[in-house]
Amino acid sequence: MNIVGGGLAGTLLALVLARHGWQVELFERRSDPRVRPGERGRSINLALAARGLRGLAAAGVAERIAPLAMPMRGRYIHEHDGSGALHRYGQDDSEVIHSISREALGRALIDAAGAEPRIALHFDMTCVGVDLARDALLFGDDGKVRRRVPLAPTIAADGAGSAVRTALATAGAIRVREEMLAHDYRELTIPAAEARDLDPHALHIWPRGGFMLIALPNTDGSFTATLFLAREGSPSFAELGDAPAIEAFFRREFPGALPRLPHLVRDFRDHPQGRLGTVYTDPWHLEGKLLLLGDAAHAIVPFHGQGMNCAFEDVAVFDALLARHADFATLFAAFTRLRRPDADAIAQMAIENYLEMRATVLDPVYQRRKALGVALERAFPDRFIPRYSMVMFHPEIGYAEALRRGTVQEEILATLDAAAGAVPAPGIPAQARALIEARLPPIGARA
Repeated sequence: MNIVGGGLAGTLLALVLARHGWQVELFERRSDPRVRPGERGRSINLALAARGLRGLAAAGVAERIAPLAMPMRGRYIHEHDGSGALHRYGQDDSEVIHSISREALGRALIDAAGAEPRIALHFDMTCVGVDLARDALLFGDDGKVRRRVPLAPTIAADGAGSAVRTALATAGAIRVREEMLAHDYRELTIPAAEARDLDPHALHIWPRGGFMLIALPNTDGSFTATLFLAREGSPSFAELGDAPAIEAFFRREFPGALPRLPHLVRDFRDHPQGRLGTVYTDPWHLEGKLLLLGDAAHAIVPFHGQGMNCAFEDVAVFDALLARHADFATLFAAFTRLRRPDADAIAQMAIENYLEMRATVLDPVYQRRKALGVALERAFPDRFIPRYSMVMFHPEIGYAEALRRGTVQEEILATLDAAAGAVPAPGIPAQARALIEARLPPIGARA
């Protein structure tokens, strides 16, 4: 079995396949991270949640990864005036997500793969094309083919910029649509010394309506911060071309964060400005020859913290399907049939969550309805689970089902909020019970 892409999803998939007895050839364009450190400035520190943990468990590496993760129990919202408050993700501290360094996670997975005799790691191997007529993967450099590898079977997990996907699209074998966001990102660093009074178990957000700054904790006490801002216009990255402009922007928009960023100008100079977008691909597979998986098939924007989690869930689903299918043609088709609706749903929810993070969290109506939703979940835990919680803490609920139920729940919240504005003491009003029992069947039941 060939896997193109030795990033997070590709390496995790290799570990799963090895556990099933497969011999895996894993090809990665970058150098071995055990020898050369990865590129800095592009991480957007990852948020590991229940779906990602499911994938790590399928590969048998969850315990290896656990020490690398910092639990976050909620969003800490920093107002412009310096005030702030923690908004919990779930009902209690059992419902947390975990901040984890992309570089540290990738290195740990490569270490695990390197110790597995059924996995052959090939670094500095750039895929330059796919020869469909001869069923071959082409590897090389400077546009020259240096090595041909038999195509079937291959799984391409080479990320949002997938060379395999690009080659297939160029050959007319698949159709690809990319919807780029008008906002870019740049990674910044809050050193441990400047982060002493920041809650180390929260995702910090400085929402400013049309843009935002976030910061995720690291195990060494530092925070990885990321500025999300329009590429052009005002305000935008285009206006931040020199040190005075950068410092003036942060002094105006993030006065409480600026003292925590002693290397602000250096980070702007040294860290690349990243692009963000959603990738839609059809089909994901070519019979039993090749399958696109993870970001290579369905890259999304990072605002729901689900890009990696979705890819890892791909791996867990693939793991579950392996024992049920005798050939790759039916396996690849079954995988696509199961995952495409969920991939489309999380792509939509990720974009919607950007608006929530940068602006809606400040809206009193949103805050009131969120509190109402928490109360309804306590009263109807088998029927009413806030959409965010379904996505982050309930992998048994597919993304598509979370989107569908979430829409119904928002309609119920709007109705109740218009009628009362909040849940009156001492309990849930009869109207809420009637609406929920009529419109939300128990989780797992047929609607």
